[in-house]
Amino acid sequence: MRRRELFKLFAAIAGASPLAAHAQQVERVRRIGLLTGISGEDAQTKIRIAAFLLELQKLGWTEGRNVRIDIRAGAGNLATTRKYAAELVALSPDVILATGATPVATLLEATHTVPIVFAIVVDPMGAGFIEKLSRPGGNATGFMMFDYSLSGKWLELLKQVVPGVTQAAVLRDSTAGVGQFAVIQAMAPSLGVEVSTINVGDPRELDRAVTAFAREPNGGLVVTAGPPTVVHRDLIVTLAARHKLPAVYFDRTFVAGGGLMSYGPDLVGQFRQAAIYVDRILKGEKPADMPVQAPTKYELAINLKTAKALSLSVPQSVLGRADEVIE
Repeated sequence: MRRRELFKLFAAIAGASPLAAHAQQVERVRRIGLLTGISGEDAQTKIRIAAFLLELQKLGWTEGRNVRIDIRAGAGNLATTRKYAAELVALSPDVILATGATPVATLLEATHTVPIVFAIVVDPMGAGFIEKLSRPGGNATGFMMFDYSLSGKWLELLKQVVPGVTQAAVLRDSTAGVGQFAVIQAMAPSLGVEVSTINVGDPRELDRAVTAFAREPNGGLVVTAGPPTVVHRDLIVTLAARHKLPAVYFDRTFVAGGGLMSYGPDLVGQFRQAAIYVDRILKGEKPADMPVQAPTKYELAINLKTAKALSLSVPQSVLGRADEVIE
């Protein structure tokens, strides 16, 4: 047998060997989709996605070697988000990470088979994304943004820091914010606070509504979770400062941008957890059997510079339990 033919024979045997087959399997490139409902240029979105990618690397998934990641951002536009959801599903990914309720809803319209891991979703069961928390039952699982009972803590915190507050405007998404407002409304009488709502949508209407509310005395703001409040984050903080309204927010991002205080989950940490769920799915687990998890810890952030601008003295009892104080 000629040397060239011998080499061909060895190559054929090696290619058919279990060892070679195992090597090919290990190096197989998997595909992950990622759909966010807000702008991909948003600073916090970048930080959270970076945390997700870094955790994936720690778990052994490296883009360009054994995984490909396709990222799409809806930038607050439902039609765009729906288009990108269909686009990602058409790529036949092994799993999709969806951030926010709108991306999850559009993905579930597009597929009932591609596994979906969600993050920053307020009420996945109420929205119909899952059957129950312990056993989701379909092709989606993930991480709740917070338990609804947290919403009452925002009003309680506002009253602790500003005891003179007698009325609060609750800034909310007209759909996702309904349940949060219900909890706040139930808490209000015991705190001696009258609450009203401001739906966050059109920036001009938001400006008009906050300006009208600010004309009344002893007012404060409670900013609930939802895509519109994220999209209009800078405007909301600006309006609170302009009208000297003390405000409590659901996420520390607002406080870092000049808001007074926030109480909410560690959302960056939630993206690390999402990477672990994605890894488990890539290794064969099914979303239907993976429980939806709620945060076990919430963080309090306070901006003392903003407090000073509002002529507020934050009680030591509140400062003492703060996880982050910006001075």
